[in-house]
Amino acid sequence: MPLSTPQAFKLEHEEIRDALIHASREEGAIGEAARRVARILEPHVEKEEAFALPPLGLFEEVARGERPAAAGEALDMIEHLRGELDNMLAEHRMIVAALEEFLQAARAHGRVEHVELASKLIAHIRVEGHVLYPAALVLGDYLKLRYGIAADPLRRTPARSSTTTA
Repeated sequence: MPLSTPQAFKLEHEEIRDALIHASREEGAIGEAARRVARILEPHVEKEEAFALPPLGLFEEVARGERPAAAGEALDMIEHLRGELDNMLAEHRMIVAALEEFLQAARAHGRVEHVELASKLIAHIRVEGHVLYPAALVLGDYLKLRYGIAADPLRRTPARSSTTTA
């Protein structure tokens, strides 16, 4: 069974999508800002779910001292994340800038629910960049050291196959 994003992260991303869809239906500056956030965020979330978050699902097995059956696949994804890390963090900066515009519009119009959404999303982005991505990289290092697993440059992760150009 191929690795996939842990359900908790999928559910959180769905909640974010739903809230942004709701906010994007607003008139004026709030709706415009929410649509801008959604346009920037959606391709980023697709990348996260393709290669940044699935390896984190192995932590339970690793914590029990087990060698995960999907360790090789996870390591390929982690190495892809390592190669894309600067781009992913740059996208975070773009998303946060868009969220700050959304936050300002929500505050200007007294829309507390949108202020809370923007604040929650900024915190979410920070957790990804400061905790989840580094955790995935450390997991990759652990898998290499503990089990002698190496990334396979010929194995194609979902992210590699979708981003490869001719």
